[in-house]
Amino acid sequence: MTILNGGEKMEQSFIAWLQQRVAGMPSVPLGIGDDAAILFPSKGSVVTTDSLCEGTHFLLEECGPRKVGRKLAGVNLSDLAAMAADPVALFLSLCLPRKSAGSLATEIVEGVLELASKYSVPLAGGDTNVWDGPLVVHMTAIGEPPTQGCWKRSGAKVGDAIVVSGKLGGSLLGKHLDFEPRLHLAKRLRDEFEIHAATDISDGLGIDLQHVVSESRCGARIDMERIPISEAAHEISRSSGKTALEHAFSDGEDFELLVAVPPKEAARLPKEIDGIPLTILGEFVSRTGLWCREGTGWKQVPPKGYVHR
Repeated sequence: MTILNGGEKMEQSFIAWLQQRVAGMPSVPLGIGDDAAILFPSKGSVVTTDSLCEGTHFLLEECGPRKVGRKLAGVNLSDLAAMAADPVALFLSLCLPRKSAGSLATEIVEGVLELASKYSVPLAGGDTNVWDGPLVVHMTAIGEPPTQGCWKRSGAKVGDAIVVSGKLGGSLLGKHLDFEPRLHLAKRLRDEFEIHAATDISDGLGIDLQHVVSESRCGARIDMERIPISEAAHEISRSSGKTALEHAFSDGEDFELLVAVPPKEAARLPKEIDGIPLTILGEFVSRTGLWCREGTGWKQVPPKGYVHR
């Protein structure tokens, strides 16, 4: 990939610094410095990728580059959690504004490493470019599937309970930059319970639940009063013109888990695991679409969620 004027010198010094910063990766025998990394996962690979763009996914002057790096790592690790995969390696690519490329790059990497170190996943490579546009960051995450197989969106069965982790809504007040990917929770659930399907709540509860029912060719009935609402959703509702419940149903970037749990498993599911609440919202049904309780009956609701502008 072509490096614009002044970028090559910055890239080489950055790579040299990065090699020192992330040295010692037993699961990556050949990492930063070559055209590609060599991985030795024992059971195949799970691969996910995400990009974040200044002005769309973050405002750099408000959050700073370190939180951008942390968010980028979190988004990718959240995808691996939703598949019940164990993280193996991260690959980071940057399109850096020319005037501040060096300082931005180091701070973004430190943000990435904040989460990477916490979850013991190495930063194994990537790419840097310098240009006259805004900051754009991109990451690919590699995971290893569990012995029992990855969770998918397509596995929900009629009668399964709809379960979500955490509390929802109002992520714009800070959670979208500072969330914890649910890797540890996913591992507990996969090892201790039967899970038929899963996704992470990135676009909003309504849209992400619709993703599951579409792939599973079924429908969902939920009790809206059971949706766990965050304090941030209540706070943002005071000025947004929407109720806290509407925010919990449709705000994006909560990065909580949404799982389909067989009835017998749901009956023994605890109210929380490691301090993270687990809430049963309803069940998957044969009638397609999303349905919520209204009096003694049910009405269909549109799958609302966050749309980037």
